Amino acid sequence: MALIILIALAVLWFAERSLEHLALAAAALCLCTAMLLFVVSDLERAILLSSIVAAAIFGASRVKYNHSGIKLIASDLPLAFAGTVPFLLVQYPLALTAALAGSITLMLAAVATLIYVRGPPVPFELQILFFGMACIGLVAAYKASGGPVPFQRNVALRRCFLSSFIASLLNPLSWRPSGGLALSDIAKDPLPLMAAVPARSLDYPDIIVIQHESIFDPRLFGLPVEPIVESFLSPKDGLHGSLNVDIFGGGSWQSEFSLLTGLSSASFGSNAYFLFKRGAGRFHSSLPGTLSALGYRTMLTSSCRRSFLSYDRFYRSIGINERLFTDDFEPPFDVDRFETTNSDALFLDAALNAHMKGIADDASPRFLYALTNFNHGPHNRNLVAPGRFEGERAFAAASLPDAHYAEYYARLVETAVTWNKLKSELSSRFPKRPTLIVHYGDHQPVMTRRIEKKLKLGSDARRQFRTFYAMETLNDFPDRIPRGRGPDLDIAFLGTVALQHAGLPLDEIFATRASLLEQCGGAYFASSSERKRRFHRTLVDLGVIDVAPAVRYHR
Repeated sequence: MALIILIALAVLWFAERSLEHLALAAAALCLCTAMLLFVVSDLERAILLSSIVAAAIFGASRVKYNHSGIKLIASDLPLAFAGTVPFLLVQYPLALTAALAGSITLMLAAVATLIYVRGPPVPFELQILFFGMACIGLVAAYKASGGPVPFQRNVALRRCFLSSFIASLLNPLSWRPSGGLALSDIAKDPLPLMAAVPARSLDYPDIIVIQHESIFDPRLFGLPVEPIVESFLSPKDGLHGSLNVDIFGGGSWQSEFSLLTGLSSASFGSNAYFLFKRGAGRFHSSLPGTLSALGYRTMLTSSCRRSFLSYDRFYRSIGINERLFTDDFEPPFDVDRFETTNSDALFLDAALNAHMKGIADDASPRFLYALTNFNHGPHNRNLVAPGRFEGERAFAAASLPDAHYAEYYARLVETAVTWNKLKSELSSRFPKRPTLIVHYGDHQPVMTRRIEKKLKLGSDARRQFRTFYAMETLNDFPDRIPRGRGPDLDIAFLGTVALQHAGLPLDEIFATRASLLEQCGGAYFASSSERKRRFHRTLVDLGVIDVAPAVRYHR
């Protein structure tokens, strides 16, 4: 029994790595033991089996954390059936293999416990008493920990894995099915909307926004970059800065959601992952919708096939009139050839050609939103063609001897070279059309964990949620955007800032959102701003965000 208790304590410590919420984790272990005691009747096996359950939760949470920067919560189970497991199997086969091996090991340990470990049976009356005390202890520990709020704030910290999962189980809002949507950062009282802001010019520029898959600025980790990469990340005639995003390692559509709606996906809790599916028809203020109302032709070009997670309906619902996926592009684009590498050289060429064809057919101002996929992990495969950018690969390896980083950097260079070529072509073909270009990274790839480890960088919970943004203009622009380093921005504000620098009018909603920049421009969801919470109340009260249990959306 002494050895078994030591094993349980060791599992607890490895799962928590902190005294902060150890009481909640211990109370959960006791309740699990009490429940298993009804099955096996002896305390020895009940404690060992509950320790195996805790180890399984910790292992699954650690795997998720390593690949997403966020710990396991109760609502993650349905995500396993929403297409994420097949995707992870293709992208991270070694991690999934290790997880499978760990699962088999724990199952064998459970079987061995049932067969070979045996203790004196505990009378049923004592089992009932133990179960009741464990329930009371768990509720008391949960209340003493502060309820769900501390765990929501600490979701990105590398500790408290077991207690965080238990807290999500005890918080019905994190797992209970709901036909509607709920915001976690919303006040009771609304915020009066600001007055609309008029346009600075009636000559509306074209707007191109490019979401660069898994691209971050290596200088964030103190790594040098070459001039071609520097001009891409920090254009000398444009504005650039650090971008705060809500995700790490994957879930690009959550960054898309924030850019398009001006909201944080994290505000919607367990629905954050499903917003494109459950949110169609629920968001009535958006960047493309606003531009459509101003007379823009709006287009999305995606580096995925139309069938990927069936997100076309959401794009349509927020005002993107034309949506081109890789299986929609006209020849010479070859979708099968493209999917061998997801090369930006192929995709961006097709996306910009579709944009330029639209300009030739219609003189209206145009909005293009392009979603790339080239730099998604894993980075243990060389997707850059042999013989290309070998000097740049060697430059990266000299600053950080890691093959994964060298591959990331080589892909980044290919993207930068491609973009320079296409930008020049766009400017030369349409020299009289002013254009604002915004590009940014949607999240960091998992590979950055290797960089932190090799460089022995100190702990920084926010670093892994930092990417980049850059804005530049083509041709004659009525009011040039500022040059140089700009403020740190949260991705929820990037669309608003783009409208400001394009000189376009801001309606009451966008004007009010712009007024929040000073308070929470660098971190929208993490901000404790009461004005932000009241703004959300206003959006809900006006029906701009529809949180009703059911919503109808018509084409």
